[in-house]
Amino acid sequence: MSENETQLPQADGAEQGIVPAEAEEAPAAAAEPVAPDSKGADDDSEGADEAATDRAPAEGATDEGDIAADYLEELLDIADLDGDIDIEVRGGRTYVSILTEDGGDELDDLVGRDGEVLDALQELTRLAVLTATGDRTRLVLDISGHRDRRQSELKQLAEDAIAKVQDRREDVHLEPMSAYERKIVHDFVADSGLISESEGEGKRRHVVISAS
Repeated sequence: MSENETQLPQADGAEQGIVPAEAEEAPAAAAEPVAPDSKGADDDSEGADEAATDRAPAEGATDEGDIAADYLEELLDIADLDGDIDIEVRGGRTYVSILTEDGGDELDDLVGRDGEVLDALQELTRLAVLTATGDRTRLVLDISGHRDRRQSELKQLAEDAIAKVQDRREDVHLEPMSAYERKIVHDFVADSGLISESEGEGKRRHVVISAS
């Protein structure tokens, strides 16, 4: 390893340098249409419980947040970056955010293009929690507010597609996106009274919106 290379902290038992594949993105058969009253329940496991926002915080959620925060603090130290870590539990799901004090762009490299680095770091953080607790986690990691901004973009994307479906009465295919983002779109579509489903496999999986 050269002097310029950065070694990420690894959970015990994890092979150095390997980013676990996103289990939620495994190829699957075409999903059944999402009914308007289902609140966008995608067939992908990622985000499947996102609609259950009225549940009490899951037992151990705070502990997994602390484990994640410790792992991320070590990562920031290795990368020589400064950031404040915030932990929040919403609907039984743990959300961990890394923010800069002045709102600068020094953490942009940890987000990457289209959030690809952020998604990889989220999987590594989940692996660290799994190694420490023995339980899988649906923890969500955000850096510099990227996911909040992306949610606003997805809302606008969904609204534009919904308007097209209502005007033309034709199906609209959206761009490929992660299961977490598809779940957000499904919720927006369900609120409009239309129907959505996920089609495609792997990185080509995307949301299709239709009138019926």
